[in-house]
Amino acid sequence: METRKPISHVTAGLLIAGLVIVLSMVTMLFSHSTANPGSGMFNYIIIIGGLIFFVNLYGKSNHYQLGFGDLFSYGFKATAVYTILFIGFLVLFALIFPDFKATQMEIARTTMESQKGVTEEQAERGIEMMNKYFWALAIGGTTLMFVIIGAIGSLIGAMVTKKRPQNPFEQLPQ
Repeated sequence: METRKPISHVTAGLLIAGLVIVLSMVTMLFSHSTANPGSGMFNYIIIIGGLIFFVNLYGKSNHYQLGFGDLFSYGFKATAVYTILFIGFLVLFALIFPDFKATQMEIARTTMESQKGVTEEQAERGIEMMNKYFWALAIGGTTLMFVIIGAIGSLIGAMVTKKRPQNPFEQLPQ
């Protein structure tokens, strides 16, 4: 059995973040909209699929002798890496495209106006609050969604990876 060096969780997180960022940029380029970088089901599918792939690869490189917790923790560490990188991308994107915040506020205003039972005053107060806490909401929302999606991907990856843990009593000297 050949020994393979496992891919680190940092490398896995970097690759997943790179794919998600490139997909976000391509989506914005083709839709000609800077409304929602990083949103959409394709990004979540890439994240979950990437985590399943890298957790399985990590288990294979360790000869499937790791337990569920080890495999899950590897996937969740990769989740932390790509979440931090995507938040950095989001901040950089907002600095490069200053109309990003204004576009987000206009989308929120349109959504509020289309809802029944929301008065003009309530919509205006909501926009003021969003404007005041924009970065907290953007970073917090991104973190929350990516961590939830990452936990799901890590759980699935740890479940589908083969496990043949070693019995510690078989390793004792005779």
